[in-house]
Amino acid sequence: MSFRRRRKKKDRRRFRGVFLLPNLITTASLFAGFYAIIAAIDGRFHSAAIAILVSLVLDGLDGRIARMTKSTSDFGVQYDSLADLVAFGVAPGILVYLWALKPYHQFGWVAAFLFVVCGALRLARFNVQQGSFDPRYFNGLPIPAAATMIATSIIFYYEIGEWAPERHVFILGMIYLLSFLMVSNVKYVSFKKMDLFRQHPFHSLVAVVLIFVVVATAPTIMGFLLMAIYVASGPVSTFMYYRRLPLPDKGENEAPPSKLTDSQGL
Repeated sequence: MSFRRRRKKKDRRRFRGVFLLPNLITTASLFAGFYAIIAAIDGRFHSAAIAILVSLVLDGLDGRIARMTKSTSDFGVQYDSLADLVAFGVAPGILVYLWALKPYHQFGWVAAFLFVVCGALRLARFNVQQGSFDPRYFNGLPIPAAATMIATSIIFYYEIGEWAPERHVFILGMIYLLSFLMVSNVKYVSFKKMDLFRQHPFHSLVAVVLIFVVVATAPTIMGFLLMAIYVASGPVSTFMYYRRLPLPDKGENEAPPSKLTDSQGL
């Protein structure tokens, strides 16, 4: 009896540790987002942008670890959404306002607030629609991608230095565009259910290696370009999505109504 009790206690401790690990990573992602806010207030915009990218990496890890350890829970899903709202909604909104939108006064902070609101709506819609849409596509631009677009734009601006153009008008337009894309029905590839590695493993491996080499040579520039390409790929993904939808059968449309339907109409 004592041996069984000890074994049960060890199993409980082990499972507690498994369930705790994804939430700890989510907490680390939340901390990185909070640090980005503090760094933006202090005027360290480059550090704040890097903190958002760190939060992006941690946000990708917590979900994968939870699925690998089979420790997913409703609490973890809600906690992750709240952390995403801070790290990818509030933090980029404050950062972009203090960095580029402050000269526009009320128009600047309204644009930043619009980004936060659209990000919150995007997260709420994603939680409600889970399991009811094609897992190969996101319905609207994901909020981590929108936040990454802002962070890579800031890092890219500091990289090109004196060659950088006037950033205020461009950033203001970009914020409105990102806000619209988050709440739109534009489809974006999710990379979750792609079978490229199964169908073409060698070519897929070569493509991944080439992308890694290109990004490693100039990460600040290529990170911005890759995110810009992904944001612009929405219309193409939407076209491919609706093109693959099955068309209704003509015979079903031309079929006469049943007697039951006629009696109900009367």
